[in-house]
Amino acid sequence: MSDPILAFIGGSGLYSVDGLLNREEVKIDTPFGSPSDLITIGDLANQRVAFLPRHGRNHHLSPTSIPVRANIYALKMIGIKRIVSISAVGSLKEDIPPLDLVIPDQIIDRTKKREQTFFEDGIVAHVSIADPFCPELRHLLTTSSKRQKARVHSSGTYLVIEGPQFSTKAESLLYRSWDSSVIGMTAMPEAKLAREAEICYATLALVTDYDTWHESTAPVTVEIVIENMRKNTEVSQAIVALVAKNIEANPDCACQHALRNAIITQPEMISEEVKKRLSPILG
Repeated sequence: MSDPILAFIGGSGLYSVDGLLNREEVKIDTPFGSPSDLITIGDLANQRVAFLPRHGRNHHLSPTSIPVRANIYALKMIGIKRIVSISAVGSLKEDIPPLDLVIPDQIIDRTKKREQTFFEDGIVAHVSIADPFCPELRHLLTTSSKRQKARVHSSGTYLVIEGPQFSTKAESLLYRSWDSSVIGMTAMPEAKLAREAEICYATLALVTDYDTWHESTAPVTVEIVIENMRKNTEVSQAIVALVAKNIEANPDCACQHALRNAIITQPEMISEEVKKRLSPILG
């Protein structure tokens, strides 16, 4: 079996992938620290895949504390070309009720404290993030979700807050006025860093609640999130298997060439130390 080209990053409530055969756990150290946990590599639907629990398998990492640069860098090191992120989110729209699935196509980033780039300390790159999610991977997620008879929304805007607290009602209403579809805490800077690493990235967002804006429902709590995430786990596991079964081995979308013409620092001004540190990213 070949090296893995597809990785799944699991969010709240999803700490492993069912049906993963011939498992091995890999510990990887990066210039940006250690990833959230050991990376599990195994066979799923005749495809070699990797799995990383975003918050750690014991959920000990808050959204702000997730070592996102280390996570993406480590996945790049083992040859990953595509990442599917599974995330619990709140709904900001009446017609996206709890237990629905959303495959977002846009992001509004409201995070405040997170490292946003690999390019620093003597190297500058301006990567396009106009369309933050890979359209090809989004299409595969949508078709896989429909094959599982899931109620899925094939587009939408994912608003990312810092957390770990949930929104106030005033904030929730403000985000609704921006026409945001769902709200969560983890899609950024994952999407930005995956793009810098030239990895296709898409999110399977599992709706667990109506955030705090909905007057007819109780405000969101961890208990509500976990219970509805549990209900969504079975269908999300089936979708993951379908994605693995139907993924193409050699993607050639724009995500895979995101650094082309993006690095504006003159090559002779980039130090050997920086080149070595970013070698998996720079190629």
